[in-house]
Amino acid sequence: MPTVTSDVNGDEGMQLPPSGEQYGIARGGSQAFITQVGATLRSYTVGGQDVLDGFGVGERATDGRGQVLAPWPNRLTDGRYQYGGRACQAPLNEVSRHDAIHGLVRWLDWTPVERDPATITLACALRPQPGYEWHLDLRVTYALEDRGLTVTFEAVNLDREPAPFGVGFHPYLTLGTPSIDGLELTIPASRVLAPNHSRRGPTPTATAGTLGDFRQPRTIGSVELDAAFGDLAVGPDGHAVARLSDPDSERSVELWVDSAYRYLMVYTGDQVGEPRRRRTAVAIEPMTCPPDAFRTGVDLIELEPRSPWQGSWGLRSVEAAKRQPTGRSS
Repeated sequence: MPTVTSDVNGDEGMQLPPSGEQYGIARGGSQAFITQVGATLRSYTVGGQDVLDGFGVGERATDGRGQVLAPWPNRLTDGRYQYGGRACQAPLNEVSRHDAIHGLVRWLDWTPVERDPATITLACALRPQPGYEWHLDLRVTYALEDRGLTVTFEAVNLDREPAPFGVGFHPYLTLGTPSIDGLELTIPASRVLAPNHSRRGPTPTATAGTLGDFRQPRTIGSVELDAAFGDLAVGPDGHAVARLSDPDSERSVELWVDSAYRYLMVYTGDQVGEPRRRRTAVAIEPMTCPPDAFRTGVDLIELEPRSPWQGSWGLRSVEAAKRQPTGRSS
C-alpha cells in the first residue's frame, strides 16, 4: 500500500524547497504532489505520464501553476471594491494591468489536517487585513480515486457578518506535446467574457460563430485564449466537462466541475514567463465567479456567518475508447 510521503522532511539542518513541505498521495498508477505553500497542486501523473505541466521540487510556482485562488479568482481591477459598508483596497500584484490577481492565499503556508495514502486535506486561516476584512477558515482536499483526482474546497466565514467570496484553481493541462497547436480543445460554454475597457468588468458575448467557440472538439491552431467562459453545459451527473485531446496519441485529459464552479478561465499560455513553456500546455481554471466579481457582484458568493460552503472539481486521464460526451445544455 503506498503511503503519504514528503520529498523533503524538514529535519534540522535540511533546507526546505521554495514551496515548503511536499505531500505525496498515490493510488494505483496515479500520483500527485501538493505543497505546503499555497496548498498548490505541483504535479499529477497517471501511468507515469504527466497530466499537469507543473513545476519541480526545487522551484516555486510560476504563472499560477497549480495554485489555489481565494478569496477571489482572476483579476480585480484597481484592487478596489466595496462590500457591506466597507471600502477595501487590495495590494496591486499585477502592476502592468493595475489590478490585484488571484486572491491572498497562494503564498501562505497551509497545514495538513487529514492524511491517508490517497488523500490529503490542508487548512488555512485567512485573517482580516486591509485588502479583505473578513475571517475565513479554508480547507482543500485532494483525493485520488478510481475515476481520477477530485479536489474539494470548503470555506467557513468565522465573522459575525456576511463575507464576499470566490475561489478558483489554476492547473495547466498537458499531453506531453511540444506545442498545443495540434491538440483538440472542448470547452462546454455558450458565452465568453471579453474584457471591458471601461473598467466595469468583463462583457459576456455568445461564443457561437466566434474563434472562442469550442463547444465541439476543435483544433486549437493559432488561436490565443485568455478569457473566462460561462453558461456551461452539464451532463446527467451535473458536471460540466472540458477536454484536451491529442489526435495522434489518442490521449485525452478531462477537467470536470460541479455546479459550484460556473466559469472556466482558459489560457493558452502565450505570455507565460518562460518563453520555452509558451503554448506547451493549456490552463483550464475552474472559477466560482467571473473576473471582477468583487466589483460587479456577478455570481459573487456571500458567505453567511458559520455557514459552510463547498465545491468540487476534478481531473481524469482518458483513453480514446472511454471518452464520453461533454454534456448537454442546462
